[in-house]
Amino acid sequence: MSKTIETIAPHGGHLVNRIATIAERDEFMAQANKLPRVQLDDRATSDLVMIAIGGFSPLNGFMGQDDYERVVEEMRLMNGLPWSVPVTLSVTEEVAEPLKEGGWVRLDDPHGRFVGVLELTQKYRYNKVHEAVNVYKTDEEAHPGVKVVYQQGEINLAGPIWLVQRDAHPHFPNYQLDPAESRKMFVDRGWKTVVGFQTRNPIHRAHEYIIKCALEIVDGLFLHPLVGATKSDDIPADVRMRCYEIMVDNYFPQNRVILAINPSAMRYAGPREAIFHALIRKNYGCTHFIVGRDHAGVGDYYGTYDAQFIFGEFKPEELGITPMMFEHAFYCTVTDQMATSKTSPATKEQRIHLSGTKVREMLRRGELPPPEFSRPKVAAELARAMHQ
Repeated sequence: MSKTIETIAPHGGHLVNRIATIAERDEFMAQANKLPRVQLDDRATSDLVMIAIGGFSPLNGFMGQDDYERVVEEMRLMNGLPWSVPVTLSVTEEVAEPLKEGGWVRLDDPHGRFVGVLELTQKYRYNKVHEAVNVYKTDEEAHPGVKVVYQQGEINLAGPIWLVQRDAHPHFPNYQLDPAESRKMFVDRGWKTVVGFQTRNPIHRAHEYIIKCALEIVDGLFLHPLVGATKSDDIPADVRMRCYEIMVDNYFPQNRVILAINPSAMRYAGPREAIFHALIRKNYGCTHFIVGRDHAGVGDYYGTYDAQFIFGEFKPEELGITPMMFEHAFYCTVTDQMATSKTSPATKEQRIHLSGTKVREMLRRGELPPPEFSRPKVAAELARAMHQ
């Protein structure tokens, strides 16, 4: 009997599963009211889920001090494995003080529901400014990722976790695919090469162009929009998902695309988050990952292609997933098609540049983005949502 061949091994070689079994869940529920509690915010709740389902493999819990410090300074775990963004559970001194290392901690979601358990192995202090400067390349609180770090507690709690309770996603239950499930789908479809696409913005023509360029090379596309916590001025996740559905239904070959949600929260860490996003997609089974202009950037904190350059700091076999680098795509009025500076003869004045920011500005003014900017059906959906 032949062994099923997956597209790619998970990061670290093993797909983590920290979802409590029925028996474990019953045991945890029986102790629920006796355990000390820590209430998670939205990002920590997303991290809990991502650890449990294997999206953050090889992590099996929130980072201890040694891993945390090496990740912040060198983008590696203590065992040398590349990892670019700290995954920590931070609490105030008042919350941390009564918690005993070696004990169990009940984890509640922002609504007070019992969702997980932490086996507390360590409590440690950390330097917020040091984390900000290393991970986000700035100490300015105006940066949304830095602001989160500055607002969180002074003590990190570390240790393995178990996910005790998880409901279907309230808005996108049909698109909730865990890494084990996406990997099986890729195998069932016979895909040996799969490209992952990360976005927190509504999909526009520039996205479509680079995705389709990638799809010419690989067997399948994993369209994997992020639906965890984002900035308040980002387009809401439900609107973005309707735009992705319109694109997949009308403008892509149905048998070569899988649309699923990424429950992670955005960090806005630019280059480091590009590595982080690539490793997450590796865990979902992607062999390739699209890295475009200013990936996971915000404002002017990062250079246009810094998120591509950072991949050169690792040996390809260390990351294990192949980045597909694309320049800024635009509509070329000379050739009447999407292009980049690599393929277009147009001058700067003959290029129509596209961005999520420009889309939002036009919609706020009551204008529909032109067809060179956004597919008409997508533009109509964005306009409808903006003026509900």
